Amino acid sequence: MGAEWIDTTIGEQVLLQRGIDITRAAQRSGSVPVISSGGVSSFHDTPAAKGPGVILGRKGVVGSVYYVEEDYWPHDTTLWVRDFKGNHPRFVYYFFKQRSLELARLDVGSANPTLNRNHVHPTPVRWPPVATQRVIACILGTLDDKIELNRRTNETLEAMARALFKSWFVDFDSVRAKAEGRQPSGMDAKTAKLFPSEFEESELGEIPKRWRATTLGAEAERCGGVIQTGPFGSQLHASDYVPEGVPVVMPKDISARRVSTTDIARIREEDAERLSRHRLLVGDIVYSRRGDVERHALIGERETGWLCGTGCLLVRLGPNWPSPLFASMALDRPQTRAWITQHAIGATMPNLNTGILAAVPVVVPPDSIIAAFAIAADQLQALVVSRDIESATLAKTRDALLPRLLSGELPVGGTERVLEAQA
Repeated sequence: MGAEWIDTTIGEQVLLQRGIDITRAAQRSGSVPVISSGGVSSFHDTPAAKGPGVILGRKGVVGSVYYVEEDYWPHDTTLWVRDFKGNHPRFVYYFFKQRSLELARLDVGSANPTLNRNHVHPTPVRWPPVATQRVIACILGTLDDKIELNRRTNETLEAMARALFKSWFVDFDSVRAKAEGRQPSGMDAKTAKLFPSEFEESELGEIPKRWRATTLGAEAERCGGVIQTGPFGSQLHASDYVPEGVPVVMPKDISARRVSTTDIARIREEDAERLSRHRLLVGDIVYSRRGDVERHALIGERETGWLCGTGCLLVRLGPNWPSPLFASMALDRPQTRAWITQHAIGATMPNLNTGILAAVPVVVPPDSIIAAFAIAADQLQALVVSRDIESATLAKTRDALLPRLLSGELPVGGTERVLEAQA
């Protein structure tokens, strides 16, 4: 460890202050983030603290740490850094981020977890000089900035795909244009020719002529697919999980139509072979059987060969289905999500089964139109997936560097070069 690091306490380096209470009724419409122990909870028109800021969960979610560049309002459920005492704000954020578990252990609450700043301030620490802080913040911040850029870019790409889906399959813009004798906008003549110019009544309401009002199960059967459960608890035990091995997609991993690998479970290859009928393929759709049953994940190249886990349901539309992305976006429509929630069984905890999933109503155009949508939208989806994979790699790198940099184990030589490269 470098000689310039000093032995000190948290309180000698930063001053923590309890957040400021504000009710939802007292908040006015604005862009100032109100940050509670769980993150940004709402927005107000007036800040209570200048950015950049570092905020710790004080009540409820103890151990959470947030960094904000702009002016903000620290909620009463938090502690915020009132005075950085000359230290680099983003370094301070990473410092507390590294100590999140230690902060959680300082809980002094009984029924509700609570963090007291008087218990945080005396904590002894090793502390680097500001020049070293700047390099550490630059290294870790560059990784986080790229992750955030990927997130924002993916939001834009997904919005483009959703807008295309809505225009073609919800608002029926092309059909309406042709019915009125207009050329569909943003579409070449060959694609426009695929769409009808008339509507007809169906059990799901008015739909374009020759489109099908059908069910998810009927489409799976038509295309040689299947809807099945993941392994039951008797097939996969807690003792089967290992640090390294074949990933298993669980309900907790299903987020925003994709699989989150933040805390994914794994099993040995031999156990995965035993459960080979639950191996995932590109285009599979995985649902949670309990809880937030309307959520699903669309399986991509990365997850091929992984396992559909206990507590999940697998929808495989079959080799003849023209676009898994179309199916995923159709199942993600608010009306479809609401239908699944309403038809789930169980009073206190919604439960889903294969029969309910098979009965999900869907409006399906001819395969030629779905294939045309795939040509336009699959490229956007591929970009989203590649950025997700890149972000997961960056996050893994950041998490590996964080403890080594914050302990001084990993020297940060070449300070000037690193800073100049980011100038």
